[in-house]
Amino acid sequence: MRIEKNPSFNNKLFSILKYIATNNPANAKNFKKELDKKITALANMPFKYRQSIYYDDMNVRDLVFKGYTVPYIIDNETIVIIDIFKWENR
Repeated sequence: MRIEKNPSFNNKLFSILKYIATNNPANAKNFKKELDKKITALANMPFKYRQSIYYDDMNVRDLVFKGYTVPYIIDNETIVIIDIFKWENR
């Protein structure tokens, strides 16, 4: 499966990494590295994570990582990463 990242996901992730890096740049690098591993692993098991509580669709899933929710859509041979947000922001 192919993984695509929505531009809004990239923008929000950049903001989160920028905020984390203000206190500890190494933590920001580790956060991105670990999140990328989780996202890459989706290609092998796209239905691994729970059905989204924010969308009423079986093909929309929520990857939860360190308090952040990363919703993604499974569409045939493509996984589209939609967004990233903290639970308290919704």
